[in-house]
This record gives sequence, structure tokens and C-alpha cells, in this order.
Amino acid sequence: MSNPFTQELAWTRRHLPRLHRALTHLPDMSGARLACSMHLDIKMIPLVEGLLAKGAAVFLTTCNPATVQNDTVAHLVAQGVAAEAWRDMPPAALHTAVNHALSWEPTHLCEMGAELTARLHQLPDGPPIRAGLEATGSGINRLGGLTPRYPIFNWDDLPVKEGLHNRHMVGLTAWHTFFQTTRLTLHEKQVLVIGYGLVGQGAAAAARAYGGQVTVAERDPARALLAQYDGWMVRPLAECLPHADVIVTATGAHHIIQAADFTRLRDGVFLLNVGHEADEMDVAALRAYPHETALPFVETFAVNGRTLYLLAGGSMLNLTAGRGDSLNAFDITLAVLAAGIGHIVRAGHQSPPGVHVLPTAVWQAVL
Repeated sequence: MSNPFTQELAWTRRHLPRLHRALTHLPDMSGARLACSMHLDIKMIPLVEGLLAKGAAVFLTTCNPATVQNDTVAHLVAQGVAAEAWRDMPPAALHTAVNHALSWEPTHLCEMGAELTARLHQLPDGPPIRAGLEATGSGINRLGGLTPRYPIFNWDDLPVKEGLHNRHMVGLTAWHTFFQTTRLTLHEKQVLVIGYGLVGQGAAAAARAYGGQVTVAERDPARALLAQYDGWMVRPLAECLPHADVIVTATGAHHIIQAADFTRLRDGVFLLNVGHEADEMDVAALRAYPHETALPFVETFAVNGRTLYLLAGGSMLNLTAGRGDSLNAFDITLAVLAAGIGHIVRAGHQSPPGVHVLPTAVWQAVL
């Protein structure tokens, strides 16, 4: 009888038709050495297996240790992948893994967060990367502070990535995970969404659909105006924090909720993050207070006579405590990613060094 992992993998493969079509159109990748820093859950297996079938060598590490599924890594290692990633690996181990990924001498990079590229540009010498891919807004922002030595293709800003994954799936699956994790709904709760980029927009819309009373905090004037035109109550963050029952960060920035903010929060507030960065809240400062585990992925903190609930350790809730995107939605994301990998191996190296949007002809071919 099949074990649960084998059953889930078979189900996953069955529901990724766009990815399978995209993989058939990949070029021969013999000689390509692809180092990847990305979320490692079961949905990545068919993609990586397809790359191996085309002749690529693959090194895997993670952009977020809290989202690693160890059985996924073990399966891919058995298929011939080099990997250095495990669930909740400490920062020092991740630092070493990134160094090992670069010493593996990759020819191409596939990233979510630009950690490999950032580390490479700290070195006087490094492997001669031909081209790379970046999948996240926080990674693109990070690249803005560098002068890349090779072409890097941004596929976070594509309409099918922004509009489907960022805008619709992250918030939707985060609230599904909230319900499953806490056994609560959003009814009668004041929900504060911090950040009104596409992820924040989706989180706000889904929260209202599920009965939450939503307020948005956004420091960018244009996005704050957009939130008002979308019908949200928009208030300064300092004004909103003491009144929220549920607070969700969706900014991709560091320490949006700072150490001093925790003392101002309402008794019983839930804290969760859906942004790429695992420290959008100053979790290290929060851990100075007495705390214990209440449920899987739910910790209680005693702060000045009040109880605060932190979900998934402040990491991305939908991937850390949940399953992330639906298969049918992520099928599009994976197909575009496969096409992007094909592009950097086939022709991407011909572009000048710097950040470029993945060409329209590349990603539209897999829709």
C-alpha cells in the first residue's frame, strides 16, 4: 500500500498539466548546473525531476528553513540532487549551505530572495554565473542595492505571478491555514493588514470575505490611497495596533512590528506573517517574554499581563503551517518558472548584466 507521501506526490503530479507541458519544451540542459534557493515543498518535486530528466545538475538549499519539507528533500536527493536544507535549520547552517551552493560551481541560479546572488557579490571571486532568476519582490528590492555581474530575470512582476499568486493565492491560503491552525474564524474580529502591495490586497479581500472587519496600514502614500479607493479604512500603524484582534504583516520588510509595539497590543491578539521575510515582526524581542506552545504552530506569550498568540514563529503562515497555493494555481507558477529556467539556459546569458523582466514571449508560451 502506498504511504501518504507517495499518495500525495502522485496526486500532485496529476494536477500540474501546465508544468508537464512546459517541461517537454525545455532545451537539453546537459552541462547546466543550477543552484536553487527556494521553498522546498512537495509541489517542487515534479519541476526538479523534470530538470534532471533534461540533463541538468541541481543543488538545492532553502530561502526559508521554516517551509522546508524534509521528505521532499530526501526524495530529491534519492533522484540525484545535491541538497543542503532541512526544516528549521539554524542561521549558521543556512549560511554554510549558501556557501556550499556557490562552491558547487553553478552556472545558473534560481532564487527566491536573492541570497545566493547577494553572497556571491560579497566574494572577490566566485563561480562564473551565466544567468539567474528571481521570484520575489523582496529579492528584487535586494538586487537594487547590487550591481549584478550577470543577467538576472525578474519573474515576480509578471501579470500571472502578481495577479494570481501574489494577489489571490497567498491571502486565501493564509486564512485557510489560520482557520485550521487556531480552530477559529475571523467573525467579530478586527483584522489589521500591514502593507497594501498585491499580497496585502489579497489578504485584506479574503479577510473581509471570511467575516473580518478589516483596517489597512500602509506607509506608501500611493498604496494608501489605492486602499482607500478599494473601500478600506486606512489608518497609521501606531493608531491601529492597540485595537486589532488579528494582525497580518505583508510587507517583505524587516521589523515592521518592533519590540516596543508588543506592549501596546490587545489581550488575545493573533500575530501572523504572509510576507517573504521571516522577521517582519521582531520575533527575537518577543521571545524575551515568557512563552509556551498552545497548539502546533501557535505559541502564547505573556506580555505585561496580556496574552499574545504568534503563528508559525512569524514565518510565512501559508507555507509553514499550511500547504501554500492550490495545485491548479501553482501549476501556472511552476510552468512559468520552468520556462524561465529554459530561457536562462538557452538564451538568457546573451542579455547584458543587470535585472531584466522575463520576456513576454517566454512566459506566455506556457499558459
